[in-house]
Amino acid sequence: MPVFGMASDELMSRYPHILFRKMWQITPALSYLLGRCDAMVDAIGWMPLQPGYRKNLLRVSLIKGAQATTAIEGNTLTEEEIDRVERGDSLPASKEYQEREVRNVLDAMNRVLDEVVLDRKTPLLDAQVVLSFHRQIGADLGEHFDAIPGQFRTDARIVGPYRCPRPQDVPELMARLFAWLPKEFGFSTGRQTFADAVIQAIVTHVYVEWIHPFGDGNGRTGRLLEFYILLRAGHPDLASHILSNYYNQTRPEYYRQLDQAHTNRDLTSFVEYALKGYHDGLQEVLRTIQQSNIEVAWRHLVFSRFAELPYKKKSVFKRRRMLALALPPDRDITAREATVLTTELARAYAKVTERSALRDLRELMQLELVIEGNQQFRMNLGLLGTQMAKRILPSRAQPS
Repeated sequence: MPVFGMASDELMSRYPHILFRKMWQITPALSYLLGRCDAMVDAIGWMPLQPGYRKNLLRVSLIKGAQATTAIEGNTLTEEEIDRVERGDSLPASKEYQEREVRNVLDAMNRVLDEVVLDRKTPLLDAQVVLSFHRQIGADLGEHFDAIPGQFRTDARIVGPYRCPRPQDVPELMARLFAWLPKEFGFSTGRQTFADAVIQAIVTHVYVEWIHPFGDGNGRTGRLLEFYILLRAGHPDLASHILSNYYNQTRPEYYRQLDQAHTNRDLTSFVEYALKGYHDGLQEVLRTIQQSNIEVAWRHLVFSRFAELPYKKKSVFKRRRMLALALPPDRDITAREATVLTTELARAYAKVTERSALRDLRELMQLELVIEGNQQFRMNLGLLGTQMAKRILPSRAQPS
């Protein structure tokens, strides 16, 4: 078992897993994941998005984040229900407290986004910041929140097999955490690296779980701190939900890793576990953004091809162009499916015979916009290949 430091006083002797020292190692696997995440964060940050698409993608990420961080604590609202909450709708009275819980998280995440990204407020973590986050998390939850919002706990707590630190030790433990973080991770010096920021976010979350400074809301507060630290370090808002979502999707492993880190007094495995989830989530966000860029490129290509065409009947011309723009990039379709790809297409094809769709698809084939196979049709994405950088794909995706 790695030993990263020895207890130097009574408090650290009482809680030997809360050392406020570097309790992790940068293994080759960890270094590889950090490098990959760094590259993807940079790519996401520089990729332009259509305003409407970007707004919706951010909205979805916040909804996923709120759903995940509350689901870990037992909230059963679905993404669809949280979507309604985000839009301002009210849920049935039986779900009122769950709705309030989710609204609190959504409001807190949006407030952090505004303060960090728009107002450039990036203070060091201290009691005021953490208590403020907790106050927002627990606002108006009444008896459904087993803590006083914005106050450290004053009673003993046991979570499963874990005996939390004594309440009288909480203020000192949190003060030591706030003093240690800037020294270890360098944000206050202006020289914080990508690796420092990611590991700080993950480690801060774990320390809040271990210290358990509140009677309730520790997980939500810790994950909000994680979100804040990543935003403060320049990570994209569109990836805001990733870690919370990953912890929720892998909940048994999340708790196992927390327990293992506590037992072994070693955070290496937990950091690697969290980074794998962050890596995969960033990859998914990157693919989504790339899909948006492909749609923009395809739209430009379609309009260019049709701009060169003479037409005798405007309605046919517009219908065929509309069909080309509506083609799904990820699946084949039949001629019948083509008639109902969008509401506008359904209206257009309702005025003509069924064979019109087949004729339209054949015409798109003549323009090389569509490829046919087994009586099914698909978008000819190969046309966009000429607009992309040329390369050969590497045969290895992992470090040797």
